[in-house]
Amino acid sequence: MQLTLRDVSKAYPNGVQALDNVSLTIPVGMYGLLGPNGAGKSTLMRILATLQDADAGSATLGDLDVLRQKDELRRTLGYLPQEFGVPPHATALGLLDHFAVLKGFDAPGTRRDVVEALLRQVNLWDVRQQKLGGFSGGMRQRFGVAVALLGNPKLLIVDEPTAGLDPAERARFLNLLSELGETSVVILSTHIVEDVAELCTRMAIIERGRILLEADPQQAMDGIRGHVWRRVASRDELPALQRNLGVISTTLQGGRTVVRVHDTASPGPGFEQAEPDLTDVYFSTLAGHVGNGAVAA
Repeated sequence: MQLTLRDVSKAYPNGVQALDNVSLTIPVGMYGLLGPNGAGKSTLMRILATLQDADAGSATLGDLDVLRQKDELRRTLGYLPQEFGVPPHATALGLLDHFAVLKGFDAPGTRRDVVEALLRQVNLWDVRQQKLGGFSGGMRQRFGVAVALLGNPKLLIVDEPTAGLDPAERARFLNLLSELGETSVVILSTHIVEDVAELCTRMAIIERGRILLEADPQQAMDGIRGHVWRRVASRDELPALQRNLGVISTTLQGGRTVVRVHDTASPGPGFEQAEPDLTDVYFSTLAGHVGNGAVAA
């Protein structure tokens, strides 16, 4: 089973073209959708989650028409939005049981088993009687995954899932998502490059509603090997470097400013070749230095 999008477009009444002929093929596993804020990621996720209509195009999940068979899709869909509210005085056990009823688990014994299994899967069984208002950000995200997994969905959509999580919670959450990607199509929509680098076997980069690159992350990095250069620069040098070179990023490392440049040859004295990472791919793509024809698998 795979999710196939062809020429999906969406424009808002204010004239913003949120999606412009988006075409993607997304197999079972973890698939990363990278892009800056406002790139169109959330619009695409809401369309796939049946919360918005596309203006044009098609989307299929196996034999299922995603855009027209919405009720059928919802039976096999799990969705974790970027922000979701929970009643602070409800317990994890009580609220998940409530959602299970809404999902169609009518038999009390079956529902009890499903709820327990999900809370154990997301490592919240030991705190099942605690009120959700006292949960950390990571615990709330894991509870959201438990809700999304009701009914064993074949398509799971998670929108900016690690924003605001501390490193330990982020690691636990990413490990959970990785396990889910073994049997389902899992779309990870994010602007955090590291999440995609650690989890995804395929990815796409989107900006202003258009897909700039679809690739295997490792092959995308291989595609710019030899074209990424780095050097330490003073603050006074930065304006000229940014004006004259293909600067893709500037970062502080140990109190020093490190400039990374995309170029087919050495951009000047003091530069050394750098091993490319997915952040280099991301910023090089946004800057127009690479695209689907250059590094896609």
